[in-house]
Amino acid sequence: MTHAFGPAHFTPHGAHVQGGQLHDTQPLAIEARGLVKRFDGVLAVDGIDIAVPEGSIFGILGPNGAGKTTTLRMLLGIIDPDTGTRRVLGSENPHALANRIGYLPEERGLYPAMKAVDAIAFVGALRGLPTAEGRRRGYRLLEEHGFAHIADRQIRQMSKGQAQTVQLLATLVHDPALVVLDEPFSGLDAISQGRLERTIRGLAENGTTVIFSTHVLAHAERLCERIAIIAGGRVPFHGLVTEARDRLPPQVHLETRAIDGPWRAALPADAQPQVKAGGGALWAFSLPDDGVEPLLIALVEGQAGIQSLSIERAGLHDAFVAIAGEAAAKALEEETGAARGAGA
Repeated sequence: MTHAFGPAHFTPHGAHVQGGQLHDTQPLAIEARGLVKRFDGVLAVDGIDIAVPEGSIFGILGPNGAGKTTTLRMLLGIIDPDTGTRRVLGSENPHALANRIGYLPEERGLYPAMKAVDAIAFVGALRGLPTAEGRRRGYRLLEEHGFAHIADRQIRQMSKGQAQTVQLLATLVHDPALVVLDEPFSGLDAISQGRLERTIRGLAENGTTVIFSTHVLAHAERLCERIAIIAGGRVPFHGLVTEARDRLPPQVHLETRAIDGPWRAALPADAQPQVKAGGGALWAFSLPDDGVEPLLIALVEGQAGIQSLSIERAGLHDAFVAIAGEAAAKALEEETGAARGAGA
């Protein structure tokens, strides 16, 4: 039995998402229906539905203020929804699952005087690990991730990226089944971001479910099979990344030796040339409804002088603009630019 899933549909309990369809074969790690939250009468989250398959990497995308953090906190039971239901790792009581969940909040913070390994062991103790076992795991995690040299260094003596890495490893020390990361790439340099992406992939390969929020679409495009886009407290899209990209037609990229001629009548109306300094032109336009073959015939017969032609699926950024709207996309771009300027 399969169930269509989209913005207007919700996952039944016990369903598994695969290939754009939901199959009643495996449980979901997270399922939430109709989550609503107001703060001082202001609507922050408006009827959000989310379904995250076990062992997957799931991204929640949107600009600051869209409702990403509020949604994650409701899923974890840090705050309660005004209305709606949630089910995490098969339980409707997230508080009972603290030892099975690892959570990296958006607001980072460790005790400055603590050494890295002690900070990891401390968080492990909060999750039920004996201190000695927490320290043993802490040393192992730091070594596995290339940070053995800072194991006995105080947090206050570390760079921002090092401190964030320690806090991330503390999130993993108790081997959680579900890892929830709120803007985990924020503040990290490019090398640290790449290392974090590898860590997230490794978690999923070992069966851990990872859900993270981000306003940087490139991370989600590289890591996630499924995403939810949040804008204005709502979810206009929930599904496969490929489905989001397929909301827009593929783009044709064409290079010709000629710039003009009778063959131009065969090009779509949105095709405008970018004239090259050394001669010829570059063209970009949506793939015609009847495909590329009739166009190729017209270009060859008209002696356009085809140098190259490729067809590319729309990127996640363009899909985000189409789904969430120009205002949300502009806010996202501004935040991404600010993050780059800050070295994130």
